[in-house]
Amino acid sequence: MEEVSKKISGIVEVNPKKIEEAEKEITNVFEFKKRIEDCLNRSTTELLNTLLVGSLVLDSSDIHLEPEKDEIKMRIRIDGFLQDIGSFGLQTYEALLGRIKMISGLKLNINDRSQDGRFSISITGEKLIEIRTSTLPTENGETIALRILNPESLISMRALGLETNLLELFEREIKRPNGMIIVTGPTGSGKTTTLYSFLTKIRKPSIKIITIEDPIEYHIEGISQTQVDPVKGYDFASGLKSIMRQDPDVILVGEIRDKQTCNTALQAALTGHLVFSTLHTNDATGTIARLINLEARPLNIGPAVNLIIAQRLIRKACKKCSKPEKISAKTLNYLKKELKTVPKDILPKIPEKILRESKTGCKECNNTGYKGRVGIYEAFLVDDEIEKAILANSATAALKNIAVKKGMITVHQHGLIKVINGVTTIEEVKRVTGE
Repeated sequence: MEEVSKKISGIVEVNPKKIEEAEKEITNVFEFKKRIEDCLNRSTTELLNTLLVGSLVLDSSDIHLEPEKDEIKMRIRIDGFLQDIGSFGLQTYEALLGRIKMISGLKLNINDRSQDGRFSISITGEKLIEIRTSTLPTENGETIALRILNPESLISMRALGLETNLLELFEREIKRPNGMIIVTGPTGSGKTTTLYSFLTKIRKPSIKIITIEDPIEYHIEGISQTQVDPVKGYDFASGLKSIMRQDPDVILVGEIRDKQTCNTALQAALTGHLVFSTLHTNDATGTIARLINLEARPLNIGPAVNLIIAQRLIRKACKKCSKPEKISAKTLNYLKKELKTVPKDILPKIPEKILRESKTGCKECNNTGYKGRVGIYEAFLVDDEIEKAILANSATAALKNIAVKKGMITVHQHGLIKVINGVTTIEEVKRVTGE
């Protein structure tokens, strides 16, 4: 798998024919591991290119190179889980580490502190896939994490896996002329993908969209994107104030981290702008308490915030090895109990059989029993009743009770609906939602 790599430019060029060959030859982690083993005695460039190309065809999100006492462990993250793909000696690693640092724009002589860089994979000069590089000193040497930002990961709203009711709600809310939509969830839960799908849906020549991100993960045509640079004094708070002077219609703030950013974003939403952002909270209703903790006034939160979305990613059951089993009385009662508040016009009929977690898996799913992921969502719509509750400083539990009575489906319930629809398993939903 020989490729031509530009040594200085930070670009690794890959022939598309090599991608096609890899797609046929590397269909699972086991074949990838064998391919890596075959490259260990070859050039550093070929080893790196094989590692990158194989990770791309397996839809990996990250590559991890982790020094241990006597060897270097290689792992890739697929569907949120790390998979071992082999190990190699320290001498090979030194050469590979130097190669990665060089194309990432990192300093070769620094190994006692962390560094961040980037490079791109170019497929015949047309398609660019960005790679974010992070090094970290450990007791056994520098560990490397490569995050793969493949533009193909960007999907439309209809590809998010939304049921009709959620899709219609999201499409209606993102067309509003002003207000704020906040997406919450832990790192790696797909918040950026959701926000970018919103931007892709609403972009058109007649509106101006500006983003401020850390970092810019995907470049979208027709949108002005900026990246924070705290060293130069350009952070979310100052950047957002500068963006306001550009007269945008829509603003995306990568993350609300401090009170200045929080209050400026709320003011933007109150003064005729549509604002998208993210926040780290456990659920949708908990976002209100978090905003207040950031010193936002309840008087501003209610009128400014239109919709809060909490989301998680769950793995889809492998179509090849997952088999439906007759639902037990215990499981049936569990589903009925957990889904009793879901509106009847939304709740699908519980089938006689549901998918159960595969105990062995297969090569198709790398022996995990799952392949691919889909989002599960909780949509907290701020209407007049909710706004009054926010002004009254209602507790998070009280806000959630009001929302559920008005038909809000929780993340956990949405996951169970995916079980009923034959997408995933109860075990996977419990793992992700913790319920």
